[in-house]
Amino acid sequence: MPTNDLNGLPFQLKFVRAAQMIMFSNIVCWPPFGQTTVIPDGQAEAKFRVLIESSISFPEQGWEAVLWHNGSDDGTWVALPLEEVDQKSEGAPLAITSQGRPKVYRRYFTGEVSRSNIKSTSVEFTLKFRTNASAAWKWVNDQSNLSNGELFFQSNRLPTALHDCFGNFSSSFDVQSVKSEVSDTSLWSLTLTIPAAGKESVFSNEPLGTPLDFTRWFALIRIWSPWLAPRHGKAKFEVNEDAILCSFLRQDGLHLVLLAVSGLEDILTIFKHDGKGGILVSSRNDGTDAGKAQVVAAVGRTFETANAACMYQARKLVSGPGSLSKGLQEALDEPVDEEARTRWMENWYDGLTYCTWNGLGQDLNEQKIYNALDTLDKNNIKITNLIIDDNWQSLDNPGKGQFERRWTDFEANKEGFPNGLAYTITTIRDNHPSIQHVAVWHAILGYWGGVSPDGNIAKKYKTKVVSRSQGHETFMPPAIITVVDADDAQRMYNDFYQFLMSCRIDSVKTDAQFFLDLLEDAEDRRRFIGAYQDAWTISSLRYFSVKAISCMSQTPQILFHTQLPTNKPRLMVRNSDDFFPEIPTSHPWHIFMNAYNSLFTQHLNILPDWDMFQTSHEYSSFHAAGRCVSGGPIYFTDEPGKHDVDLIHQMSGENVQGKTVILRPSNIGKTIASGVYTAYEEERLLKVGTYHGSKGTGSGILGIFNVVQKPISDFVMLTEFPGLEDGMEYLVRAHTTGEISKPMSKNDKLPCVSLELQTKSWEILSTFPIHSISMRGSDESKSPDVKVSVLGLLGKMTGAAAILGSELTVEKNGRLHVSTRLKALGVLGIYISGLASKSIQDDFLVTILGSIIPVHTVSISTISENILEVDVERAWKEMGLYSGWQNEVAVEIFMS
Repeated sequence: MPTNDLNGLPFQLKFVRAAQMIMFSNIVCWPPFGQTTVIPDGQAEAKFRVLIESSISFPEQGWEAVLWHNGSDDGTWVALPLEEVDQKSEGAPLAITSQGRPKVYRRYFTGEVSRSNIKSTSVEFTLKFRTNASAAWKWVNDQSNLSNGELFFQSNRLPTALHDCFGNFSSSFDVQSVKSEVSDTSLWSLTLTIPAAGKESVFSNEPLGTPLDFTRWFALIRIWSPWLAPRHGKAKFEVNEDAILCSFLRQDGLHLVLLAVSGLEDILTIFKHDGKGGILVSSRNDGTDAGKAQVVAAVGRTFETANAACMYQARKLVSGPGSLSKGLQEALDEPVDEEARTRWMENWYDGLTYCTWNGLGQDLNEQKIYNALDTLDKNNIKITNLIIDDNWQSLDNPGKGQFERRWTDFEANKEGFPNGLAYTITTIRDNHPSIQHVAVWHAILGYWGGVSPDGNIAKKYKTKVVSRSQGHETFMPPAIITVVDADDAQRMYNDFYQFLMSCRIDSVKTDAQFFLDLLEDAEDRRRFIGAYQDAWTISSLRYFSVKAISCMSQTPQILFHTQLPTNKPRLMVRNSDDFFPEIPTSHPWHIFMNAYNSLFTQHLNILPDWDMFQTSHEYSSFHAAGRCVSGGPIYFTDEPGKHDVDLIHQMSGENVQGKTVILRPSNIGKTIASGVYTAYEEERLLKVGTYHGSKGTGSGILGIFNVVQKPISDFVMLTEFPGLEDGMEYLVRAHTTGEISKPMSKNDKLPCVSLELQTKSWEILSTFPIHSISMRGSDESKSPDVKVSVLGLLGKMTGAAAILGSELTVEKNGRLHVSTRLKALGVLGIYISGLASKSIQDDFLVTILGSIIPVHTVSISTISENILEVDVERAWKEMGLYSGWQNEVAVEIFMS
């Protein structure tokens, strides 16, 4: 083996074998190994990109790579030599690696498999590679545990009959073809009559059929009564929990989605499996009349389109005439100060929130709250919202478990709040003026054990003794509990929320809503489930303008009856099971579960809440990144004094009014299309996509998480970012390093990013559209076009979400004018090609509120010579600027 590298320079190692270099090499491929990839109808070829990384501890070699696939006429395997890419001419992808990783050589290869040469819709592929032309070949399957990759060339025809997608399709269902609101989808409505119930509910398990010709499936299941979670499988459909949504990736590249609709005619419907790969439609009728189980099915070219078609049809079903109770309609018709509501909801959705639950524990009292808030102030952490969680209420059975304790009175317990709730809240608001909203926790039925039969609540309101089943919960025994009767639920909620308002409480977190689904008797279920949901919704609307968090409420009836219709203001709803700080394995699963649940909850009339977390925790930044790309609220539950202030600053910023706001993207974050059918157990990075801004001018954002217990390398394609347009150029910026890519478009030969993430690691990548501006010199001569991109606030996880608007113009005098409106203060980044040749002193003028800001607050980035940095926060404070009632700041940049 020669001891010179490719440049002919001597290398320090005297004995190097090809086998050694192969052993320590790393291979990344797109489309990925071990996964299924759909080549969309209309795309003529499958484009392959391969990266070979080799350690610089060995001499650099002339690596070769060959793709093997079975797409030939007779299905035999054939070789496709891959062509190495000249990185000098094409430009290398942005490479993001973990700190401390040894440096490597990177060689990129590309190749295409044409659709016209493929005789089957399904093609397997793998790769072999070697160090040079005289070395032995190595199969990538032997190098790693990954199996072959698989391509599906999508059909150009959608099925016209649902039964064509199934074997043994049941004739028991009334199947109707329905006009879809989503283009390029086929949609059907299925109904099945369920007999009337008596004292006991009527149950039905009807076979639907066995899905045909699919390769993978994805389902959202009831992991336990209040929560949804994802499940995945291959070939045989076999889900062990009740499912509300099932999706099948067919071998023709199409997606079949099934949705079980509940909340109509007192009927609950879910999916089960029959043990043989078939689907059972399982229904429960609590009504006194026969009713219809409802299922919606769609086939589309993408999961997203088929899923949207199902959800839109379900919304029609649950929002028809008579879907609103008289009381709810009256509450919606009440006059509202829309300006005040907008201001409240902005603080409620976008304010940084502290919750007492994990941070202060269950032995809660007012002094613990005071101390925690004082500690936040000492650390200059200005929260906007405060949630006082469980254990403030007056309860009976002291010393017993939470399921045995019962609500006695509206007033707070005297042990922890001796001066009453109103005194506590007034003290908090007087001492901490940054807090705009204070919420308190309560259960939908009062408390975990219901209401005390001997308390003041039971004396004032009509009560009923009901049977609560165990459901799926082994830790919660069945019980006979006392609750306020459904007939008096509205009066109780009105009185309770009036009391809270009198104490200066202006929001609530209403938990344990799944208890309504645990009621056993059919009569109780039909009387309580809808009545309590409507009573709570009416009162939260009337008294708190829907500043409310719905928790443990992912039961089918609530999802469809309360959360899907768009005839009322948007509600904040917990999106998954809890954050468990003491269970290390729960943290990657928490992010994974939320990302997949959002595939469904994105279509509800809600803002998904990924739950609180702690900023001083081994997974703190992992959770923080997840919350930032979720599109939902951010609240933390630190123990007093245990705060990562820098992490909090990465999630939020101070606005011109001195309030702390989070930088929330304008769209819901969810698993991207290429990951829908990827199981938690597979060795893949989780990619969560969202988008902020208007079409064509906004930013696609990807949160990337290593949920595997080993380092993972992968490509990021520009096509994976949501919302990006064909024919436009973009920059990609990595949050953790601050590095930016070269200008890229969706048709580039190479991926935009290659990255490696260690265990517990994450990255947030943001794209920014590039605008080419024609400039003219002072002598009217035309200058080369300048490429400009507004990067939002640097140092923030989702700094793109700080951009409220931007405009680029060239003035008559030839100066470039970049006008940017920001949601918060911080360091504004502007990409300007050729910036290094400019002088900050001579070529730039920056103003805020018409005043020129100090020159020392404007600089060129130390990370990239093409990024202008404007420290808006420093300039604002040094100049003592005041914005009046405005919540935003406008930054004007002029460049000669």
